[in-house]
Amino acid sequence: MEKIGILEGREKQVYEKKGDSAAIDIKCETTSLSGSVSQRACVFCGSRVVLYPVADALHVVHGPIGCAAYTWDIRGAVSSGPELHRLSFSTDLKEMDVIYGGEKKLHQSLTELIAQYQPKAAFIYSTCIIGLIGDDIDAVCKKVSQETGIPVLPVHSEGFKGTKKDGYKAACDSLMKLVGTGSTEGIGKYSINILGEFNLAGEAWIIKKYYEEMGIEVVATMTGDGRVDDIRRSHGASLNIVQCSGSMVKLAKMMEEKYGIPYLRVSYFGIEDMSMALYDVAKHFSDNPAILDAAKKLVNREVSELYPRLQHFRQALEGKKAAIYVGGAFKAFSLIKALNSVGMSVVLAGSQTGNKDDYEGLKEMCEEGTVIVDDSNPVELSKFVLEKEADLLIGGVKERPIAYKLGIGFCDHNHERKIPLAGFVGMYNFILEVYNSVMSPVWQFAPRKGGLS
Repeated sequence: MEKIGILEGREKQVYEKKGDSAAIDIKCETTSLSGSVSQRACVFCGSRVVLYPVADALHVVHGPIGCAAYTWDIRGAVSSGPELHRLSFSTDLKEMDVIYGGEKKLHQSLTELIAQYQPKAAFIYSTCIIGLIGDDIDAVCKKVSQETGIPVLPVHSEGFKGTKKDGYKAACDSLMKLVGTGSTEGIGKYSINILGEFNLAGEAWIIKKYYEEMGIEVVATMTGDGRVDDIRRSHGASLNIVQCSGSMVKLAKMMEEKYGIPYLRVSYFGIEDMSMALYDVAKHFSDNPAILDAAKKLVNREVSELYPRLQHFRQALEGKKAAIYVGGAFKAFSLIKALNSVGMSVVLAGSQTGNKDDYEGLKEMCEEGTVIVDDSNPVELSKFVLEKEADLLIGGVKERPIAYKLGIGFCDHNHERKIPLAGFVGMYNFILEVYNSVMSPVWQFAPRKGGLS
């Protein structure tokens, strides 16, 4: 087979760990190379996936119908109550709207939708077309808010403005307009907000239950199973816990600056990181030793039950190789630890939105010969999976076909999944999925494994 090359201009975004101890030299936090078929999404999509799980808000896409269709029900985020977020509304701009402007159409749409669905708030997403024709969505939102009495929030997420990461920032700016507008009455001293948790397959409920068992009050979850009223009073919490750092660190920093609320970065994936997420919160409230005692009891109970069950999988998975390509690099850290706990090594680790510090951390965690990539593409991923003889690819919906075409196992760790992978129960689900995929008898027929050609 002819060796697959790397596109010219992409070389500096690929790094292979070798015997040197120097700082990692990798180019990142830049726009995607034209023609590279980046796995990233646009600014609009970035804002949409962050705000989408706010279940009692109206979400209106101001632009062509295709943008709304692309992000319709894009996350596996579930709600314990209203499901207004699962409806995808669009102003469906056509050629005449582009010529004459879509402000009147937006105003009419919002007026009708708010009257019909009675939402607690409305998020209005600006798309590429709006950035080009110059519709003043801020003015329309302000007018509709005055007429209806609910917050109508513009989200400046024109797709061409940057990358998915810029969409996260636009979402945080909109959320910040809600924070601080509600009453903090009744919020206790030992209280937190959970940021960057989107309740995929009910994961926020798992995490919230852990904290409540420790005696911690959860004021708001942003944005999984989110409620507008909870977000409005979230400035009354004593601490912010940031899980998906790429999407929500900006909001945490803004709340720290305006309201003096400190924040901690955590991960809920894997035994080690899940345990630390509980211990770190307990240590923050060090004046109440009962919280730390409860955390220790909880971790001991969960790990005692989980660890023996994982040893069964370790016997089969020991020595297997995995490739990881995810949205945020912070998630990759937890995945490496989780795979190492069952004897698997990581031969490829990459992300769409990582920074220099993230990649330096990956370098320290990975073994010699591991390839680290930023903003990769299908050709590169195929190249390294083949060269490093990976048995498993962990990624999202865009990476799934790559794995199956190459005849290796695949594990979905993106936001479309329907199985919880967070918490201690999530660790079991994750390793079970890895085991079932890697050890499936179907791979004996895959060409890469020397089967049928």
